Amino acid sequence: MFGKRSSFGNGGSARPAAAPAAGGAQPVRAPAQPMAAAASKPAPPPAPSEARRPDEYYVTKSMIFGALIEAIDLSQLSRLDPESAREEIRDIVNEIISIKNVVMSISEQEDVLDDICNDVLGFGPLEPLLARDDIADIMVNGASRTFIEVGGKIQLTNIRFRDNAQLMNICQRIVSQVGRRVDEASPICDARLMDGSRVNVIAPPLAIDGPTLTIRKFRKDKLTLDQLVKFGAISPEGGEILKIIGRVRCNVVISGGTGSGKTTLLNCLTNYIDDDERIITCEDAAELQLQQAHVVRLETRPPSLEGTGAISMRDLVKNCLRMRPERIIVGEVRGPEAFDLLQAMNTGHDGSMGTLHANSPREALSRIESMITMGGFSLPARTIREMMVSSIDVIVQAARLRDGSRRITHITEVLGLEGDVITTQDLFVFDIVGEDAQGKLIGRHRSTGIGRPRFWDRARYYNEEQRLAAALDASEVDVRAPA
Repeated sequence: MFGKRSSFGNGGSARPAAAPAAGGAQPVRAPAQPMAAAASKPAPPPAPSEARRPDEYYVTKSMIFGALIEAIDLSQLSRLDPESAREEIRDIVNEIISIKNVVMSISEQEDVLDDICNDVLGFGPLEPLLARDDIADIMVNGASRTFIEVGGKIQLTNIRFRDNAQLMNICQRIVSQVGRRVDEASPICDARLMDGSRVNVIAPPLAIDGPTLTIRKFRKDKLTLDQLVKFGAISPEGGEILKIIGRVRCNVVISGGTGSGKTTLLNCLTNYIDDDERIITCEDAAELQLQQAHVVRLETRPPSLEGTGAISMRDLVKNCLRMRPERIIVGEVRGPEAFDLLQAMNTGHDGSMGTLHANSPREALSRIESMITMGGFSLPARTIREMMVSSIDVIVQAARLRDGSRRITHITEVLGLEGDVITTQDLFVFDIVGEDAQGKLIGRHRSTGIGRPRFWDRARYYNEEQRLAAALDASEVDVRAPA
């Protein structure tokens, strides 16, 4: 089909891939130790240094890859379905290995085949990492160093790119899928993979040591609040309270640091939205996966080459108000769109939600005020705080602890104003009580003893007051004497 297979060698006869070379041709020898496992098989993370592939592997792979590119017609290959294209590439690579007298074991040959198929059809060396569901983040610092986060801990992998040009090509391939670009003229780009994983690329000359690629992976199996309870992120009673909060249309802000699980928690809360509600989501990179039938997903747009055509988060949130929403969900509040979200929350769009970066519920309120002020709104501080109090019902604080575990540390109600100070009350808090021999933190979720939260009347309106009372009664209350 591709018509170039006779041009691989100098006419030497083909032989089995593992056989030694004959005649005057000097074989290209593969490294003696077994190569890494096939890309499609999830594997535990390698040790930082011992599992790194030797340079000879990349020399061999580069030689085979170069011969493959000369041998195939990429335009015809693009017309095949992925499985047929992979089989065609494997046939040609096997022939190249035979004609070029490359000596390697069957397992090593399979590794090279998988790597080259990934280079041509997928995202190259990233494919084995993208296939693993236990990885939370992939961080590529130039062609030679790739790190992953597993279980809250960062580890060095054996993944390496041929050079910075290959890495840049893969970055282009990723961002072009969602109509974006990254180059010297536009060296910073936010994008996403088709599965919702969030992608950030920063390219030279801003990134000094080569293109830097960061992927926040999206779990294939969507977590639920029941699973978070099972993992210890929240107590069973606290999980029940969160389900009720999502069901009775409380306005919720989810606060936390980077990688603390804010988006995961937001996804969990949206599971308890009724199917007959119209939901509109606004995100920089669409990663929320709501299961309801009536969902409209909106995504911001960066400026064009001429610097025009940008659609900001604030533009999306303002437009939402004209789309007859019942709930507005903002993936991350990071600027003046905070003002428009607050307006939506207290003008008939109960049950709206959003996330933001902050280290505590009190800091979350301060950040919202700061974002509104920096947006150029010349409003008195008291006016902004009154708007916040009338808009936000609950702040849920998430945190990633130093042992890598993620916990919901506060479920906090916003009560009102006393003078110029916003008053809040904690319903649930997480206390760290010790550390085990493996360095894992030991803690407990406890109720603060509040028997009638501010959203009690809202729960009664939705016939959830008995479930709310039962969850509060079953909660563990701190009985320690005050300090």
